[in-house]
Amino acid sequence: MRPVTEREIRASFVNCSKGEAKRLAVPRDLATWPWDDLDFLGWRDPAAPDRAYLVTDTGDGLVGITLRRATPPPGTARSNLCSLCLTTHSGGGVSLLTARKAGKEGQQGNSVGSYFCTDLACSLYLRGKKKVASGERIRESLTLEEQIDRATTKLAAFLAKVRG
Repeated sequence: MRPVTEREIRASFVNCSKGEAKRLAVPRDLATWPWDDLDFLGWRDPAAPDRAYLVTDTGDGLVGITLRRATPPPGTARSNLCSLCLTTHSGGGVSLLTARKAGKEGQQGNSVGSYFCTDLACSLYLRGKKKVASGERIRESLTLEEQIDRATTKLAAFLAKVRG
């Protein structure tokens, strides 16, 4: 992914109002992110742990979405698999993240969700740049490029559901 600015990030959101996009917490250390190793930019709001954000370049421009983390009931922590990078995490390392749909459907309360790495570091797990604290990566016969293609295809499908 190419480096992006705070202004570009705020303008990319499709499932929230311009006012909400203006107020959301954008990482202050964008210059230090490993852009060459990212397929998308994903982060959690440090002030609101149930909120997360994801921005990616779709080829037609940047698309950003706001996400909400579903809080699992106490005592239900177990190993789960990220639907994008197929990394297994135990405990809370994978979360159900839901996105309000864009447009009228989102205004009516409709949303879509999927299981993603809670820290949204899927790109780094795929490339072995970040190790799983408690869990593992599935050993695959696919090349790294094929794994990245699979993850970006799955992300594009999720974004298509959000955008309607």
